Parts: sequence; C-alpha cells; structure tokens
Amino acid sequence: MIRLDNIGKQNGKQIVFIEASAALLKGEKIGLVGPNGAGKTTLFRMITGEEPPDEGQVSVDRGITIGYFSQDVGEMEGRSALAEVMDGAGPVSVVAAELKELETAMADPERADEMDAIIERYGEVQGRFEELGGYALEGRAAEVLAGLGFSQEMMDGDVGKLSGGWKMRVALARILLMRPDVMLLDEPSNHLDIESLIWLEAFLKGFDGALMMTSHDRAFMNRIVTKIVEIDAGALTTYSGDYEFYAQQRALNEKQQQAQFERQQAMLAKEIQFIERFKARASHAAQVQSRVKKLDKIDRVEPPRRRESVSFEFQPAPRSGEDVASLKGVHKSYGSRTIYEGLDFHVRRRERWCVMGVNGAGKSTLLKLVTGATEPDAGTVAVGGSVKMAYFAQHAMEVLDGERTVFETLEDSFPQAGQGALRALAGCFGFSGDDADKRCRVLSGGEKARLAMARMLYDPPNFLVLDEPTNHLDIATKEMLIAALADYEGTMLFVSHDRHFLAALSNRVLELTPDGIHQYGGGYTEYVARTGQEAPGLRS
Repeated sequence: MIRLDNIGKQNGKQIVFIEASAALLKGEKIGLVGPNGAGKTTLFRMITGEEPPDEGQVSVDRGITIGYFSQDVGEMEGRSALAEVMDGAGPVSVVAAELKELETAMADPERADEMDAIIERYGEVQGRFEELGGYALEGRAAEVLAGLGFSQEMMDGDVGKLSGGWKMRVALARILLMRPDVMLLDEPSNHLDIESLIWLEAFLKGFDGALMMTSHDRAFMNRIVTKIVEIDAGALTTYSGDYEFYAQQRALNEKQQQAQFERQQAMLAKEIQFIERFKARASHAAQVQSRVKKLDKIDRVEPPRRRESVSFEFQPAPRSGEDVASLKGVHKSYGSRTIYEGLDFHVRRRERWCVMGVNGAGKSTLLKLVTGATEPDAGTVAVGGSVKMAYFAQHAMEVLDGERTVFETLEDSFPQAGQGALRALAGCFGFSGDDADKRCRVLSGGEKARLAMARMLYDPPNFLVLDEPTNHLDIATKEMLIAALADYEGTMLFVSHDRHFLAALSNRVLELTPDGIHQYGGGYTEYVARTGQEAPGLRS
C-alpha cells in the first residue's frame, strides 16, 4: 500500500534519513519508534505528501485514503463537538450541515413566506442524507466520542470551549469515524485517561485497515501492533512482533554486535602486533605483506550505537513516622457537585497508593487535599511527623521561569549543590551538554515535565505525591523513572493512566466509584485480577 524506497531527508543541518526503506502493507499494524527528534513526524508528513523526501521515493497505491492524526489540531470553534467530528466524514458532512441550516430556517417565523421552498429542499436533502448513511453516521460519531470520554453535554457544546486535551480527542475522533484505508496516528494515547485508552485499544484492534502509530505508552502499543519500524541514526529497521519483542531483539542484536566487534578488535590487534614486530625483517616480508593486504580487505564491524540511557538514583530519604497522612470525615464539594462525603483514608510508611477512578471522580482533588493545595469543607487532613513531602502536579510545569535556563533553574532550587552534581542531575533527566543551557520557554511539554521532576527528586522527599507524572514522557524516560522509583524507600500516592507504571510501582489501590470508595491491598496487577477490569469505569 505504502512504500518508502531509499529515502533521504535533511532538516537544516540535521540528517534525518539516509537511504531508508520500509513498507506498510494492507491490514498491517505498525509501531513507529525512535528517540525524540529522530524523524517520526517527518516520516508521517512524507507519507501524506506534506513534505517531499530530498532523495528516494514515497509510493502510495492509487485510490488509498489516508487519515492522519497529529498533535497540531488547529483551530476549532463555533460548532458542537459532534458536528466537528462528523465534518471529517467526507461528503455526508456537507449534506448534514445543510440539513441543520434548513431545520433552523423552518423554525424561523420571519421566513414563513419561503416555507414551501424550504420544506421541498429539506425533503431533497434529507433523502440524500439517508442515501449516504447520515443517520447512522451521527450514531457512530456519538459512539466514538463516548468511547473517548465525552458526555452528551460535551458532545453538544461548542468545541471552542474545550481544553487543548479535549480538542485533541475531537481531532482523533474525526480520523476514527472516517475509517480510512490507512491511519497514521502520532501519539494518539496522549491526553487519554485509562478508560478511553482501553476503548481506543479495542477500536484499533478491530480496525481492518492499515495502521502506523507512535505512542509513549508501551502497554497500549504492545496490545495493538504486530510489527515495529525503528528510526535510528537515519536508518529504518523493521522488526516482526510487538514492542516487547522489539526491545528484547534490539538488546540481543546489540549484544551480538558488541561480541562480534570485540572478537574482530582482538584479531586486528594480533595481526597489527605481528606486522609491527616483523615489518623490518626481510625473512618475514612476504608474510607481513600478506597480512597487510588481508587487513585492507576486512569489512570492519562497527560497535553498536549507544542509545543515551541514563539512570537516576535517589539519595536515601530521611525516615518518616509510621503515619504519613490521615483524612478523617472529609467533605469536599465544588458548587453543587459533591466529590467526597465523610472520606476516611490513611497512608502509612512505605505504602504506594495508586488512585483509580473515572474523570471527575476526584482523583486530583484527593491529592490536593493531602498536599494542602485545597482545603476540605469539613473534616480533618493531617500529615504525620517527620514527613517531607514533594508534590508533582500538572501545573508544576507552568511555574517554571521561562527566561531561566535548565541549569539555572536547578541552581536556583539547590544553591548549596556543586556544579558537577547539578550537571549530573540534568544529564539523568535528559539534559546533557548544551541542552542544560536551553531556556525554559523553549522546552517541550516532555522536557518541562523532566525538569520539574528533577527539581522534585534531587533533595529526596520521603512522601511523593504524583499527579500523572508520565504525561509527556517518552518510553525511555518512563523506564528510567520507574527504575528509580522502584528502589525508592519512601511512601507514594499517585494518579497515572500508564498501566506499565501502575503495575510496576503500586502496592495499594484506592478506587473511587459512584457506588463508594474501595481500598485494595496489593497493587494494580492484583486489582485487575480481583475485579476482572483494568479500570473502574469499565465495570458493566
């Protein structure tokens, strides 16, 4: 269906692709992976024709429809979310828009004299709408939006009033409703809660077209893709299997290449030693010449390219008391909406609570109550003795000073720390070399999240409260964070939609549901086994 043959592409001074080749065949589901800046979005733009390659060829079979979801959703306003989604479905959306206009005209008393013509036209347009499957389309659009977490009120409301994350969901819903022959999805799992993620997973598994996608959620990718295309140093390498298989295969290939490189280096050293030792002796001239020629002909094995993988280790945190946080008889409402009524909840030392619940259940509110960022309407919230708390909230990234560099931000936070220690800290969180001198205003969402995390973890707290800490983080940074937090000796309370993160780090689950609040001993994996569901919103 789509072929890339010997593609070459350069952006400014950066070489993105060199003689790179790959293919997307009918019905295939491919995960596109590679470090940030490797060229994943450039590849999508070349397939859609938005950017031509400098060399080589991109071939798309005649008549193929392509739906491309990117993070840049553009302007949306003045229509309902439902109308915006249906607008992506081709000719039927134009007919639907006219039908709406005619319905408005029929209800307008000032146009009574035109009524016969309006009714006649309405009949024609309605017939065409039915012919194109328009009534079924509205139902399908509503189904897709509901799957992505929209209430009926949000579907009918002005799309322009939605936040950026919800507009992303509208743009994604347009592509899903379109059901093209090929879907190109650039980070579709961003901004989705766990229920929407699981719904999207099922939708994409059932999609019979071809799919190529990027995602920072490894559990999501593992369940959908059957092939991985990796972008690394300008080349495209294809692996058959899911993300887990790719990670194992890549590690094995690197190990084999390293062993091959070392064997060849040892052989070369031996040959060079012989040449050096006997080059001045006439009696060995023929042997020396023969070995020099042999060395010239050898194909040199390159050492495996080292991916920059960094690790972060916590300094030992001061020990807290056994009772870390306690909520007794807590009531909390926003306007007429009651979030908590008589909540009792206790966090003890070394417990790692993950908080589960649908949108609006009060997950972030609970974290705000515990950290003192919001006050209860009634009841008490107490933090135990010797507790040193750190809170990662979504707004933690917004309070960074745009004019300060990454390094200056760390220096401001830890004036007593040495330059070397702060450079090492910056490196652990992906800011090595010149990246440490970037101003905060030019940082991407992922970079801001990493910097906020670095500030929080350097001077170790013994109680970590984290609200969606993995949003914006790529797979490699998530792995580093999980490894660091797995060895962390303190207490944790967190909200996350990343199932790999939940399974790796939780040892308690607090579930917020309309039927009440449930507490489970054992982590997320045990919760799934016990309830038979991956999230509370999926209960039938």
